[in-house]
Parts: sequence; structure tokens; C-alpha cells
Amino acid sequence: QVQLVESGGGLVQPGGSLRLSCVASRSIFSINDMGWYRQAPGKQRELVAAITKSGSTNYADSVKGRFTISRDNAKNTLYLQMNSLKPEDTAVYYCNAATINPMLMLSWGQGTQVTVSS
Repeated sequence: QVQLVESGGGLVQPGGSLRLSCVASRSIFSINDMGWYRQAPGKQRELVAAITKSGSTNYADSVKGRFTISRDNAKNTLYLQMNSLKPEDTAVYYCNAATINPMLMLSWGQGTQVTVSS
């Protein structure tokens, strides 16, 4: 069972930046498309950024141009660089397999809270 541990969240002012990290307990990034999800209070969890096994990236329209997903296979670590943060980016952020098939999802980590507020 792969464990995912997210970190790097915090409180930041609008326009600020944060870099999130997700460490996997074993090497999976070369065999899984991975993504960053977020869940705001009262809303469903949504996929905001994804990176394929080959390194191609995709972003939700709401974060395109502001967020960058990357990974370091040697460190089993997935990153999300978030710039020009907005209050509507406030959510708990999680990493997991980038898939719509629930059978292919990994166990969810605890997530990391991002709060954008002045």
C-alpha cells in the first residue's frame, strides 16, 4: 500500500506563492499519471494539475498559467508550485493518481491546507 504525505501548505496573502510537496512511500511516478487535487469547504474534490508518466502536464482552467506541477522520480516526490494565489485557491490540497477510475486511486493522504487571505 503506497502512502502519500503532502506538505508545504500555509497561510499566504493574495498574490503570494507556495510550493507543495507530496512524498510517496515507494517509487510510483514512473508507472502512474499523478495529480494534485483540492477540496474547498462545501465543494467536491477537484483535479487541478496532472503530470503523465512521460512528463506531459495538464491544468484546470482555474489555475492555468499560475500553477506548475513537476516531479522528482529519484526522490519519489511530486511538487506543485503555486503563484499569484487567489482567495478562491483556499482548500486542502492532496496528491493522488490522476485518473477517473476509482479502482486505480491510491490511498488518500492527510492533505495540506492552503489558505489565501489578507
